[in-house]
Amino acid sequence: MSEKQILRIADVAKMTGLSRPTIYLHIRKDKFPRQIKLGARASGWLLSDVQAWIDGRIEASK
Repeated sequence: MSEKQILRIADVAKMTGLSRPTIYLHIRKDKFPRQIKLGARASGWLLSDVQAWIDGRIEASK
């Protein structure tokens, strides 16, 4: 996967193990990367942002 790849919500949920509502809750609390607008009704997340969040969670748990 390319670092500039854009992930949709289903991919983000699968990668993180979080549900959609939990992802959006973390976004509202500034604890998860914000999505980027792809169109009027579509958004996504950069793979690199999601991976950095996962890496941070791993480090925090050690």
